[in-house]
Amino acid sequence: MTTFRFAAVGDNCIDRFRPSGPRASGGQSFVGGNAVNVAVQLARLDQVSFYFGAVGPDGAGRHTRRLLSENGVDVTHLQVRPGVTAYTDIETLASGDRVFVHEDFGVCAGYRPDAEDIAALRTMDHVHIGWMDDGGALRRTLAEAGVSVSQDISVNADPANLGTGGLSIAFASAGDNDDVCEALLKRLLDECVPLAVVTRGGKGSVASDGRTRVEAGIRTVGVVDTTGAGDSFIAGFLAARIGGLPLAACLAAGRDRAALTCTHVGGFPQEPQPF
Repeated sequence: MTTFRFAAVGDNCIDRFRPSGPRASGGQSFVGGNAVNVAVQLARLDQVSFYFGAVGPDGAGRHTRRLLSENGVDVTHLQVRPGVTAYTDIETLASGDRVFVHEDFGVCAGYRPDAEDIAALRTMDHVHIGWMDDGGALRRTLAEAGVSVSQDISVNADPANLGTGGLSIAFASAGDNDDVCEALLKRLLDECVPLAVVTRGGKGSVASDGRTRVEAGIRTVGVVDTTGAGDSFIAGFLAARIGGLPLAACLAAGRDRAALTCTHVGGFPQEPQPF
């Protein structure tokens, strides 16, 4: 596969698996977040991967920076802001599915790339945006500069941050609800997104550019934990798509990356930390 320059911008967090959860991962923490997971998975796919975001000056922030670097992600543009590194408390069900019990966005809230960051982002072959509370400002800025941009609209709950204008690819999650999937796909295409990709949990995924519609199932694996599977799907899909592969092959690449992530706890392989 040809190598491209990717950047993932936005959220990072410490995924804290609560001791009360029924799975053995209770009491352990892992570095995660949509943008971080995408950045790491792209690096693990041998792409040039940058992460743009913010951590606190605490131990969690230092650990996040170190782990990103160890996984081949360029952290030149990782900001350190006063406050705490974001965290998410998670319980894992017997099925491997996870329930988010509590989220604190910490210093991710209010994070904005500075002028130097924007200049660097304009040099990328593709930029993926995770959770950001900027009202879509970065998305619009990059689109106006002609940069290929994607975003997972399912990671933002605030309507002010849910716009799709300027996106080259919009990702969304429908669970395994067919009606929700079709509604999301229609909405994204009606908003003139060039390519809409919707994951459907155990039913796989679907992608459409308004002319061609392609579907893919899942790859059956022994599920340990689904945390980060959707982010891994995005990374696999993007590496294939920017590499010029057909849409069906892009869905297959995303499917395979997501399946691999389901075989371990956390969004990418790492040694758990106590909390």
